[in-house]
Amino acid sequence: MFIQTEATPNPATLKFIPGKPVLPGGTRDYRSAGEAVESPLAERLFSVQGVSGVFLGQDFVTVTKKDGEWQHLKPAILGLIMEHYLADAPMLAKPAAGDLPSDEDFDEADKEIVTTIKELLDTRVRPAVAQDGGDITFQGYHDGVVFLNMKGSCSGCPSSTATLKHGIENLLRHFIPEVTEVRPV
Repeated sequence: MFIQTEATPNPATLKFIPGKPVLPGGTRDYRSAGEAVESPLAERLFSVQGVSGVFLGQDFVTVTKKDGEWQHLKPAILGLIMEHYLADAPMLAKPAAGDLPSDEDFDEADKEIVTTIKELLDTRVRPAVAQDGGDITFQGYHDGVVFLNMKGSCSGCPSSTATLKHGIENLLRHFIPEVTEVRPV
């Protein structure tokens, strides 16, 4: 088994590509070992000293470090991912219900606008963000302001504000005149 690694725009996050499905149809973002109990792989990755975040994408895993050097952390992380796949262990301890929208906040009168926002995010934004080892999901819409949740390498990335303001905000404003601003949650 060969696992590729890629740098992300966030220097504290590295993307691992096992060449096999990770979490088809969904994503999971863990910011602590306590949150990772549903995923045997994520839980094991948090055992590596210096790991502060694990994001499971459809076909990749991103790992965020709080301290330490990648040259020291990377071999341990690669070993754990390889062991997980060779053992044919499940990615989630319990069956995944997928990434169902949770706690989305918007007025029912804005349903058509929200549907368009989600469609643009799914078709134009999320694929590009996934290439950088992250994900962005819709959280709410009120009075022209779109609220987005940044996950994986996007969470805490130095360039995430520019991505939100200059990329996503401009795209949404171009296609949906009612959108005036985009904010992270």
